[in-house]
Amino acid sequence: MNKVTTVKEAVQRLKSGDTVLIGGFLQSGAPETILQGVLNYSDAKDLTIVSNDTGTSEMTTIKIMQQGRVKKVIASYIGANPVTGQMLMDNPESVELSPQGTLAERIRCGGAGIAAFYTPVGVGTIVEKGKEKRTFNGVDYLLETNIRGNIAFIKATIADKEGNCFLKGSTKNFNAIMARAADYVVVEAEQIVEVGELDHELVTIPGLFIDAIVQSEGQNG
Repeated sequence: MNKVTTVKEAVQRLKSGDTVLIGGFLQSGAPETILQGVLNYSDAKDLTIVSNDTGTSEMTTIKIMQQGRVKKVIASYIGANPVTGQMLMDNPESVELSPQGTLAERIRCGGAGIAAFYTPVGVGTIVEKGKEKRTFNGVDYLLETNIRGNIAFIKATIADKEGNCFLKGSTKNFNAIMARAADYVVVEAEQIVEVGELDHELVTIPGLFIDAIVQSEGQNG
């Protein structure tokens, strides 16, 4: 099955009120081509953005936010995006800060069908506010719930036309787990190849998890 499509067509699946998983680690592995498509071809609003960092001031997520289309952010780091910081100051409930490893595990659990898990991370800090706390073997743990998205935007180094993806190095960060934790997954690939051209030993994300593929534009990384 050939899953290659245009950016304009792919972003039409994004609806107002959706929870959107955005892969990458700052500029490494960020799906900038897809996000440009959201900016140019979609009018979806009231979005919840789940991202490690919500990007930097030079990237596209901030432009979507500046349009007033994001109602909530779930992230582990927001220092590089001043709009997210302003959201936090204006309405603390609009930004949920989650420790990086906890955020990754919440997303992984969303893809694995695990409703929640206990972690010692954040005990004794503001992270524990409003969360169930239990003690196991003398150690306190917080209950963290999973995260799933209506749609995920991720990036791959190479993808074949069935969606099997290879992700190089640190571009795996959040992209690999987000592909398993959303109802609809769009991947942008730096290189799109025919089925069989990608060594199966290099597959980071099986095509089973990918719904649409678009050609990445601009800089690699």
